[in-house]
Amino acid sequence: MERFYLIVGHVGRLELLVPQGVRLVQLRLKDQPEAEVRRQIARARDFCAVHGAQLVVNDYWQIALDLRCSFVHLGQEDMETADFVALRRAGVRYGLSTHDEAELDRALALDPAYVALGPVYPTLLKQMKWGPQGLERVAAWKARAGKVPLVAIGGLTPERLAGVFAAGADSAAVVTDIQQATDPEARCREWLAATA
Repeated sequence: MERFYLIVGHVGRLELLVPQGVRLVQLRLKDQPEAEVRRQIARARDFCAVHGAQLVVNDYWQIALDLRCSFVHLGQEDMETADFVALRRAGVRYGLSTHDEAELDRALALDPAYVALGPVYPTLLKQMKWGPQGLERVAAWKARAGKVPLVAIGGLTPERLAGVFAAGADSAAVVTDIQQATDPEARCREWLAATA
């Protein structure tokens, strides 16, 4: 599992940042018509293939199957409707979001490629019904997840990485810190260096 996990909201941002050396990137599209979602996922799939990066499609598991993508990320709501049998049959790996112990148990029972825990720290990206989970929760999650990789997300900065990894996270997922940087490319390179 890559230690640096970039999350972007548009294929244009993916095309800007993946060439910096990103090996794992999630395309998280929100509030777009289906034709645009398909266009961006197909473009991201091809771009990542050329640059040797693993694309993870957020939410749109059916489109990911249609477009022969190999990895999806599902939130708890998406898990209700996802066809895990079809995903497994197609060889599509999936990562699953978790926020409490019941969600973690449910996710681990589905044999995921990873489980994500967040927000670890306060996050600006979206209103969350969960408060910051903290490093103790990261450690508890890793103890329960065992060999399943644990992705920490929410409010991460390069300065907080040492604590997150020491607590047991295998990977740090980053959205806002790069999205809001004055120079996203340079900030992305800082993250790559910090997680190398």
